[in-house]
Amino acid sequence: MRVNERPVEISGVSLIGGPESKTKGPGFHGINPANGAKLEPEFYSATTMDIEKAGALAIKAASVLAKTSGHTRARLLVAIAEGMTAAGPAIIERANLETGLPVPRLQSELTRTTNQLKLFAELLEEGSWVNARIDEADENRKPLRRSDIRSMSRPLGPVAVFGASNFPLAFSVAGGDFASAVAAGNPVIVKAHPAHPGTSWIVGRIVQQAVQQCELPEGVFALLLDAGIEIGAALVQHPAVKAVGFTGSVTGGLALMKLATSRPEPIPCFAEMGSTNPVFILPGAMEQRAPELAKALQASFTGSSGQVCTKPGMVFLPNTRSVQFVQTFSEGVNSLGHQGMLTFGIAQKYDKAIQQRLAEGLAKKVAGDQTIAETCAAGSPIVFSVPFSDFLSHPELEEEVFGPTTLLIHYGAESDLLTAAKQLHGHLTATIHGTAEDLVKFTGLIQILETKAGRIVFNGFPTGVEVNHAIVHGGPFPASSDSRTTSVGTMAIQRFVRPVCYQDFPDAALPQELQRANPLGIVRFVNGKFTREKQNDL
Repeated sequence: MRVNERPVEISGVSLIGGPESKTKGPGFHGINPANGAKLEPEFYSATTMDIEKAGALAIKAASVLAKTSGHTRARLLVAIAEGMTAAGPAIIERANLETGLPVPRLQSELTRTTNQLKLFAELLEEGSWVNARIDEADENRKPLRRSDIRSMSRPLGPVAVFGASNFPLAFSVAGGDFASAVAAGNPVIVKAHPAHPGTSWIVGRIVQQAVQQCELPEGVFALLLDAGIEIGAALVQHPAVKAVGFTGSVTGGLALMKLATSRPEPIPCFAEMGSTNPVFILPGAMEQRAPELAKALQASFTGSSGQVCTKPGMVFLPNTRSVQFVQTFSEGVNSLGHQGMLTFGIAQKYDKAIQQRLAEGLAKKVAGDQTIAETCAAGSPIVFSVPFSDFLSHPELEEEVFGPTTLLIHYGAESDLLTAAKQLHGHLTATIHGTAEDLVKFTGLIQILETKAGRIVFNGFPTGVEVNHAIVHGGPFPASSDSRTTSVGTMAIQRFVRPVCYQDFPDAALPQELQRANPLGIVRFVNGKFTREKQNDL
């Protein structure tokens, strides 16, 4: 394998402050989900000594990185993106072996990840993201002088980032949490996901090399390997860590949130967790394009074997106009066979959830095959159906099932949808399919969904998250731990900063972003107005 055009052998140990760690915990292997085979080399879990070293180096690097210019941090992010592009074939080959995800999907994810790094670099080069605010002194105010007050966003300190199982690149070592934390000026300690240690190590080495090339402190980045949860738990509790970024299950997110808030110094834990992403098909849309909606829904809920956090897991259908939809949808799902899943553990949990739903009898299976694949990690697409009244009386049906399944909920009166929407807990997305006439009748639905989801989709499907400046990937609990934030897009940088105010400072002692001459030319909020002008010209 080649990283930055230099041959590299995966060492199998954590990356902390140098080429590799000198300590070795228990060994483990990556597993090929297609056949259960162990993948070489053997990896070694990090130790408490590794955490101590990573924490000490991160603290030392934090003060240096916080003082660097946006241009310097942008250069680092671009160097990582270029390194990942150069090593693309090796990264994709290893990720395919460890996750079973198709090569085209991984190629797309690699591009998404490198573009995301470059997008944050562009944000840093422009510079206005720091939210600089200035209220000038008023020497003539009576009875007391008004002080000169200036504020801007400053980094929190070292951030612990947890890799996700279902996105080995975009939500992993150099993914969105890493990019936003580093862009904000924070060192990052990554806890690699045990399902793809080789992929994480290759990318981690690229990040490490980029840090060296940009002549930044070695503590800017560390990668910790571990097959279990002990190292991750210890990392969250380490006093050097000032924030946590996590994407995964509700169970995992809640555990980390509890650890983060029970420390002597509580810290924020930004966890993106479970979401069922309700879809509301309104009568006009069902009447006009039932076959098209059925095919699009099938593609959306089975894409990546349903192992994405934006999978539409429940769909509200009008009672009187859904026969053709259900028939087309069921025929399409019945034609599908087993679909590969990320790990044997995920496949087993999926099967257990399906068997439990079948045993409870609350929802009726209307399409799919519940047989189990014995030689590989795989699951079969399954569709359940439930009357509207039963859905309302059994809120557990709203819980996420990670895998290729969805729940059809048949409603009657228009008021049913408002009742259902009010009962929902938080989700990452909510989707409405309708006509212009439908929207006039269901304006109340949109208002309710604004309180239930971070992203509302119209006449589309929630899978496929665009990475840009406006995107919101978050939502009310349990979709995420803090509905005011996003884990995708450039607004994610705001999670890892805090406002700092400077009162009556001499101009030369201020950060450049707050100096009177505005040397960086950024947009600032000066005396109640947004402007790029120098204060001397006001």
